[in-house]
Amino acid sequence: MTEMIKITLPDGSTREVAMGTTPAQIAADIGPGLAKAALAAKIDGELRDIMRPLEADTELALVTSRDEEDALELARHDYAHVLAEAVQNLFPGTQITFGPSTDDGFYYDFAPAGDPFTDEDLPAIEAEMQRIIAADKPLRREVWERDDLIARWQKDGETFKAEWAAELPEGDEITVYWSGDDWMDMCRGPHLASTGKLDPQALKLMRVSGAYWRGDQRNPQLSRIYGTGWLNKKQLNAHLMRLEEAAKRDHRKLGQEMDLFHFQHEAQGSCFWHPKGYFIWRELELYMRRQLDKAGYDEIKTPQLMDVNQWQKSGHWGKYSENMFAVPDEVPDAEGEGPVITGTAGMMAMKPMNCPAHVLVFKQGIKSYRDLPIRMAEFGCCHRNEPHGALHGLLRVRQFTQDDAHIFCREDQLIDEIVDFCDLLDAIYRDLGFADYQIKLALRPDERFGSDEEWDRSEQILRDAVEKAGRATEAYGWEELPGEGAFYAPKLEFHLTDAIGRTWQVGTIQADTVLPERLDASYIGEDGSRHRPVMLHRAILGTFERFIGILIEHYAGKLPLWLAPTQAVVATIVTDANPYAEHVVERLKAAGIRVEADLRNEKINYKVREHSVGKVPNILVVGMREAEEGKVALRRLGQKEQEFLTLDEVVTLLQDEALSPDLKSASQ
Repeated sequence: MTEMIKITLPDGSTREVAMGTTPAQIAADIGPGLAKAALAAKIDGELRDIMRPLEADTELALVTSRDEEDALELARHDYAHVLAEAVQNLFPGTQITFGPSTDDGFYYDFAPAGDPFTDEDLPAIEAEMQRIIAADKPLRREVWERDDLIARWQKDGETFKAEWAAELPEGDEITVYWSGDDWMDMCRGPHLASTGKLDPQALKLMRVSGAYWRGDQRNPQLSRIYGTGWLNKKQLNAHLMRLEEAAKRDHRKLGQEMDLFHFQHEAQGSCFWHPKGYFIWRELELYMRRQLDKAGYDEIKTPQLMDVNQWQKSGHWGKYSENMFAVPDEVPDAEGEGPVITGTAGMMAMKPMNCPAHVLVFKQGIKSYRDLPIRMAEFGCCHRNEPHGALHGLLRVRQFTQDDAHIFCREDQLIDEIVDFCDLLDAIYRDLGFADYQIKLALRPDERFGSDEEWDRSEQILRDAVEKAGRATEAYGWEELPGEGAFYAPKLEFHLTDAIGRTWQVGTIQADTVLPERLDASYIGEDGSRHRPVMLHRAILGTFERFIGILIEHYAGKLPLWLAPTQAVVATIVTDANPYAEHVVERLKAAGIRVEADLRNEKINYKVREHSVGKVPNILVVGMREAEEGKVALRRLGQKEQEFLTLDEVVTLLQDEALSPDLKSASQ
């Protein structure tokens, strides 16, 4: 007799089916429309193949393209497999390794039999992918014995796959997926039912790069092919338009055009700020300092170098030493016959973060419960030894300055301090043009310091604080992220959304009881005994370098007037107007406007184009008519029309617009 199992659908209805029935069959029983639309199934919340037989009573939800997050994950996983099959069809002898999905597509790493792949190979590979998709080949799951699979990979010359299969834990179920009857790959799944479920016009191969087997440069070099994949062509076209817009906004390109900064190999990953770029930094720092002063923070400054023993005590040496710059604590001998460095001296390390030094400041002198909370802020310059290949303009650097602060407080003060931080962060983001942001709670990782009880308490405090701040809502994208906390504390993450819809994780606050314990920080409580403070690690901008890069891209270089390094240029039409132009410049400078004069003997259209490329927000054009009438022709960046204003009017106008948001609100 056939054993029956009970299936519970999302609407609460149930039906009995024979064990071994597939979700695809249930979809067909419900209706032909659903059978066509269903892509996969969720079995008790876990994404599964729609053709995989059901084995027990279960809650079943059918996944369609309307479930976009799951559908995209499936499609991109399938695109990666189709890419690997296409490459092996076109380039026999190529070995396959791994091919995951990414946030906007997929990639696959290959070991070519001949020369590495190049971008010139991509059109042919893409065409072969489209052919495989059009063939509507079934994607079939099989369970293999470990030894049988290793033997198969070795027989086929797939040494990388054989190596990986040999390292899988004994007893693990090992699955492969067949594309039709002639190609397979080792994979946990899930997958779509067939290649034909993909849209052949919704993919594009983007580029080829080098990669190392298992990410280790000591291993063989591979060719990595990147692609982007979507559910339909409309989504693909929208993504390609976003990429095009992102390329126009690239802060590295704009930084060069605006003469803000540069990088060079003599200081890998460290920025050379030019005067105009440093104007942005200075204005941002002054603004942040005013906000911190109003919020009751005390600014401090701590050393760049500290003894490695201190980093061992804090736990950072064990977690971050490979990303820290360490130096011997001795004077090099460059003139003697012996070694330059003896190797016997103690070690110092450049700080990758400020928190241990802030604890040392807190420990100076006896602290009472009445002194708390103590809020220490530092624009602290830090260094992290990032791999060269990971460096990316201002967005990923080795030297950076954090808008860092640590709040030492009692447990009964925690929630109010976090709420105040959320309010401060909200005001700053809105002033800087980022009204749209999301809040995530990153929970305990597998490897961590502290007890489960401490983590339970810290995580709940953060939940309660966001709830009290009124931001644990869908409007703020409230979400919990298991396993993504720091090794010493859970954290709230604040993700900005920029003008073209990209998200950037920037601000953070972490409730930490571990570091005060490890570094023996304490205060005298109301009961006269010693207590550990809770340490809130928090940042709003994250780092100045990265945030300025985000600002440049968000505004496409057209920064708000108060942040623009050059707020106005006075450009002459004829040289006879030069004296009047110089007078206009002096009036604007006296009003606090950052202004330059362009008195070159060039056509006015040439000057306007050049300053527009440099993203100067206001160009004041003057000729003899303007000189005689005491006026200027004001041209705004990105606008063709001109405003004819008196000199007094333009000075008043720009003076008001150039105020930072906090000073403007204070003056109203």
